[in-house]
Formats: sequence, structure tokens, C-alpha cells
Amino acid sequence: MSSVGMILSGIALLSLSGLFGCIFSARSVSGQRVATALMAAGSVLGLCGIAAALKAADPQALSLPWFLPWGRFAVAVDPISALFLGPVFVVPALGSLYGWGYWKQSDHPWSGRRLDVSCGFLAGAMAMVVIVHDGVLFLIAWEVMAVSAYFAATAEEGNPDVRQAGWVYLIATHMGTLCLFAMFALWRHATGSFLLEPVQGMSAGLAGAMFVLALAGFGFKAGLMPMHVWLPGAHANAPSHVSAVMSGVMLKMGIYGIVRMTALLPGAQAWWGWSLLAVGAVSGLAGIAFAMGQQDIKRLLAYSSIENIGIIAMGLGLAVLGRALGHPAWILLGLCGALLHVWNHSLFKSLLFFNAGAIIHAAHTRNMDLLGGLGKRMPRTAVLFFVGAAAISALPPLNGFASEWLLYLGFFHGLDPAAGRPGAGVAVAAVVLATIGAMAVACFVKLLGTVFLGSPRSHPAGRTHDPRPVMLLPMAALAAGCLGLGLYPMAAAPILERAVLTWRGVAEPGDMSLAAFAPLSRVSMLGLLFMIVAATLVLGLRMLKRTKIAGDTPTWGCGYARPTARIQYTGSSFVQSLALLFAFVIHPISSRPSLHGLFPDRDSFKSTVPDVVLDRFAAPFFRFCAGCFSRLRVMQQGQTHLYLAYILAIMLFLLLWGAL
Repeated sequence: MSSVGMILSGIALLSLSGLFGCIFSARSVSGQRVATALMAAGSVLGLCGIAAALKAADPQALSLPWFLPWGRFAVAVDPISALFLGPVFVVPALGSLYGWGYWKQSDHPWSGRRLDVSCGFLAGAMAMVVIVHDGVLFLIAWEVMAVSAYFAATAEEGNPDVRQAGWVYLIATHMGTLCLFAMFALWRHATGSFLLEPVQGMSAGLAGAMFVLALAGFGFKAGLMPMHVWLPGAHANAPSHVSAVMSGVMLKMGIYGIVRMTALLPGAQAWWGWSLLAVGAVSGLAGIAFAMGQQDIKRLLAYSSIENIGIIAMGLGLAVLGRALGHPAWILLGLCGALLHVWNHSLFKSLLFFNAGAIIHAAHTRNMDLLGGLGKRMPRTAVLFFVGAAAISALPPLNGFASEWLLYLGFFHGLDPAAGRPGAGVAVAAVVLATIGAMAVACFVKLLGTVFLGSPRSHPAGRTHDPRPVMLLPMAALAAGCLGLGLYPMAAAPILERAVLTWRGVAEPGDMSLAAFAPLSRVSMLGLLFMIVAATLVLGLRMLKRTKIAGDTPTWGCGYARPTARIQYTGSSFVQSLALLFAFVIHPISSRPSLHGLFPDRDSFKSTVPDVVLDRFAAPFFRFCAGCFSRLRVMQQGQTHLYLAYILAIMLFLLLWGAL
């Protein structure tokens, strides 16, 4: 079987996995196991197809006529497709296994089979999006992906918040799809075909218009600000393993679309790169600022996804700018850093959402201010969460450091005197990336400290325990991937270099060797040194703890005779000073306690951070439009002769317009 055949067979198994599970009853665990087994088989087959495609010298393709009057059934697997296919064939399969413990079908008979079906179609559609080479087929796969994600994210449709988040997602994703319809219409007009192949001779204005439509259409799916309005609500209210797939994989479909279209469009212009850099910087800074102000653990992770998508967009902007201005180092380091971060984010963000699901499953709350002390009660979850938090904060020796290190090298290349004035603007991006990194560390220190340290702040938090092995196993596999890719990032170098060559449209390697600009072996050496130092410190502390004899004396309580969990720092208080620095962006809303008299009533402090774009711009705009359209209901009288009069009036108007 050819590599394309194996990948298509794997996609078929992924898509149909949930349907075979519907043969069993709604409460049967067997149906869920069959769906997971088919999902795993499809993933293994797809990964084998990726390996076979990478061994081939040329891209593997298949093109057949079909029943539609437009386009063809055209698919192809090149290094860019293979790179994005990896997470698609890994994360959903792990999520399906995780669902055995998190979302047992016997406990959710009304939504279990629906969730398996929608997750299967979501995984298959994402894989199809990555390999299609025809605009019509692309839009079909894109729509199947969007609708499947909606049904997966709204599994708990009885919850009003879930329904609201689902509608916002559905509206936002179809606004992006409308932009893609316009983009492919322009593509058909410019090339005479829907076939997605590089073209020459396109006018700069037309190429620029298509780039803007691609940035908007794919930006809605990727969650770039201000097109992110659907993301926090959908990720927070979806089942946690669905959130992992949506954040770890589905957002990258938007990134893939931008990468593919910038590769196909001829004559890259400098303002394309500056636009991506600006949008990425805004998304990164604002995303992590909003994340710091959240008390909902899943909303925090959702906003953190916006931050990481912004980092990827900054890398893409550097590559596009390098292509427009003729700087090979910018192309190589920017695109390699962005694509490696696609892999890294798929690993550590899926791990963090799985961890969040384990916490919610045990404590029955997403509010961090009601948690605390879980490190003693859920030690395995705490260790795995620490791995994900350190990776997303770009700390060595984990994988987040490797990809951001490549981006730093690319931005610092802007200081080369030969780069001129554009180089100064590129170098500023390094400062932005450093600021994002520092804020990410503060955000996840808050998360770890509030959730895992101290004492439980509520009764359910004091009764938590580690999840079942069926939930721990996918988390451990992702943590191993974070550590492995962090210690040995050189394993990704060959496919990254081939993806850069494909994107640039160059057949021979030439100056596209990653080792010449970024010796990744140094990252491995630094990671090993870091692990040796950390292990030495841990062993030293253990030995010191064993030999030191401590007296049996009470702990000084700072004047509190009976300390309680209420006097601990909360997540809100921990980052309050940082949140105030970005108050002009996130607009936090605080309700402070009001205490009067000698014996005041019990009061509390509460701080919330609404989504400014959704709550202050998008939602009021749609409410205004709804009010305007409601006034047109007077035309809907239900009378046939009135509708015939409308048709006659429109026909007369069109005839008059045509005559003039």
C-alpha cells in the first residue's frame, strides 16, 4: 500500500470509529472500547503512512475525478503536510483512551456515543484538511471539521453556558469560512482552477487581498486576536479531552492554512510579514495577560493557547519577512521555530488539559480559588502538571525551550548591520517574546501554587485522589514527548528543514541547513546539564533531611492562633499587581469587601476578567443587529399575495438595473 493509501485508510478508520461504537447500547462500555481501538488503529496506520511519505524523494499525491462539477479529489503528502499530520494522529487517539476514565459511556449514556462519533469525524476531517490539494475538497473537509468540533464541544448541551459557548463558536467559525470562500473564489479567478499548486504571474494587489482573506479566515480558527472570541468559552465548557484536541490540534489547522497559502502565493511582500508579526505579538501579550487574570483553570489554559498561537504567528511573520527581503536566516529560523512550536504546543497543551480534566474529575470544580493542597493528594498528577507547566513556560530541558530558542536566534539576527532598518523592528520582537515568556512563568507559578500547594480551600478539594491509570497513561506519554523533544530536538531537524524547502519552493538544500544557524546539540547538552544539577540538588536535600534532627516545636503562626485555608494567597491576590499593569487591556472587574461596625457581616473579594472583545464589542454589535432586523418582521405577514408583490418588485428592480 502506498503512503497516501495508508494515510487515507487511517483517516477512514478515525472517521468511522465512533459509528461502529453505536452498534452497542448507550450504556455499554464495549462501544467506547471499540471506538478507541479503531481510533488507535487509524492513528498507527496514519503514522506509518507519514513515515513512508517522508522516505520518498518526491511528494506523494493522488488525483481522481469525482461527482462534483468543480475540482477533483486531489490529495498529496509533502513535508509540510507530514509535519501537521503528526499531532492529528497522536493526540485524538490519546484523548479517546483518556475518555475511558474521564467520560465513561455508562455514566453519560445521553452523550457518550455522540461524543465518540463527533471526535472521530473531527480527527478524520483535520487529517483531510492537511492533505487536500483542491480548494473545493478543502472547504468540505474544513466544514466537517467545524461542525464535528461543535458537536464534540457541546456534549453537555443541557448546560446553558455550554450552549452559549457553542453558538459563539459556530458563528465565529463560519465567519472565518466565509472569508475562505472569498479567498478560494479569488484563487479560481486568478488561476482558472481550484487546484492548490504554486502559481506565477499573479498581481501584487490580488495576492495581497488573498493574504488578508487567508489571515482572517484561518485566524478565526487559530484564535488570533481579535478573532479569538469563541476560544475561551468553547475550551472551558467542552469535555477536557475534547479541549485537548481542540487546543492541541484543531487550532493548528488555522496555522497550517496560513503556512500553506503563504507558500502558494507568489511575490511575498514585506507588509505580510509585518502584519503577522504584529498580530502575533498582540495575541501573545494580550493572551497571557488575560490568562493571568482567570480563576477558571480551563479558561486560563484557553487564553494561554492564544498566547502560544501568537508566538507561532511571530515566527511565521519572521519567515515571510525574510522571504520578502531576501534573508535566508530569517526564513529558516522563523519557520523552523514556528513549526517546531506547533509540535511542542500540541504536546504540552494537551498534557495540561488532560491534567485539568483529572483535577476537575476529582474535585468537581474548575475554580482555582476553591482548590489547593492537591500536591499531596494527587502527587502523580502534580508531577505531570509541573512538566507541562515548565514546558509551556519555555524552561529547559523541556521542548518549549527549544522552539522559542530558535525564534530568539531568528529575531536577534535582525541586529546584523546588513539587515538595515527592518532588522531593528525584527529585533524588537525578541523583547516582546521575552516579555511573553516572563508573564507565562508568573501565570503558571500562580496556577501551580494555587492548585497544588497549601491547604484545600473547599471540602471537595480535600477528598481528591489521582485518576485511574487509563487517564494517567496518556498524560505520561505526552510528558515523555515533552522531555524527549526537549532533550533531543535534533530529531525534528530533518523534517523541519524539508518543510522549509517545500514552503520556500527550493529543490536543493543550499543555505537551508539548520545546523549552520542553530546547533541544536547545545540544547541537548544544556538540558542534560540542567537535569544533572537538578538531580544533585534533590539528592542533597534528601540526604540533609535524613541527617538533620529537628526539634518538636510548634510552627510560628504570625500571630494567628488558629490558621485556616482562608488566609492563604488565592490566584487573584497572587497576580493582582501584574494584572493591574495590564488593566488597560484586560479591564478586570473587582468587588471588594465592605466591612462596617464592630461585628460586620461576612463578605468576600472577587475579581473577574471578562473577554473585552466578546463582551464589549462583538456581543453588543450582534445585539444591535438583532434589534435592527427584528424591525423588519413587519414584512413577514404570512400572506401569499404580499410575497408575490415582493418578487415582482425585485424583478422590476433587477430589470431596471440591467437596463441602466
